[in-house]
Amino acid sequence: MNLPGAIGNRLLATLPAADLDLLRPELETVALEQDAVISRAGDQIDQVFFPHSGAISLMIEMADGRTVATGVIGREGVVGSLSVLGSSLSAITALVCTAGSASRIPASRFYMAFGRSPAIRQAIRNHVRAMLMQFQLGSACNALHPVEARMARWLLQLRDRVDSDVLPLTQQALSQILGVRRTTVTLLMRNLRASGAIRSDQRGRIEIDRSRLSAVACECHRVMRLEAEEIFSNHKSRSRAAALPDDPRIPEIEADDAL
Repeated sequence: MNLPGAIGNRLLATLPAADLDLLRPELETVALEQDAVISRAGDQIDQVFFPHSGAISLMIEMADGRTVATGVIGREGVVGSLSVLGSSLSAITALVCTAGSASRIPASRFYMAFGRSPAIRQAIRNHVRAMLMQFQLGSACNALHPVEARMARWLLQLRDRVDSDVLPLTQQALSQILGVRRTTVTLLMRNLRASGAIRSDQRGRIEIDRSRLSAVACECHRVMRLEAEEIFSNHKSRSRAAALPDDPRIPEIEADDAL
């Protein structure tokens, strides 16, 4: 399996050659089709996915059928990493919200490589720290921030991972991610179009103005990106509180970061 250079998965790309060789024979490249379910809550985790492109939302479904996303993973992460804890059931449903591609490996083979390689273990620790930060901040955001700010934050998170201002996303999918009614999304989309933050909203395509949308979003998007970069760079040049007022340009999760 050849890892794509320009859009390679960030975690795989950081591994030394010898450690990557522990995974390479079992890795296969697969397409991530939009709306495909990678894993379903309650199912056994039997595959581990390293996205190269696209985005996967981590969904929670309540007893009444309502859903909400707790996180999103793109080329900077991995889906199914908890399989390293041993045989376990998935607590969430991993749903492809924007199409792409990924490297896939059986969970049993990944578990064996994880046990043999300190570099793989460190990569997974970094990923888990980044996801815990996303879950914790996302929980606070869902409780404290207005829906419009949360929707802008989610659109920016998706934009970070697809490298395009045109997001292949429906209003229905966005309502499921946010845990709100479709009519609420329609109203918010109208407001964002009026402000210029959304340039157009056609069926299945939402075109954003990133700078104007950033002005609408809560601080959570910037904090998530800054904290993730600090985790992966293994140093902390400034505190969260110091960065927010005077650091409007947080390093993006660009394809070159994976090289």
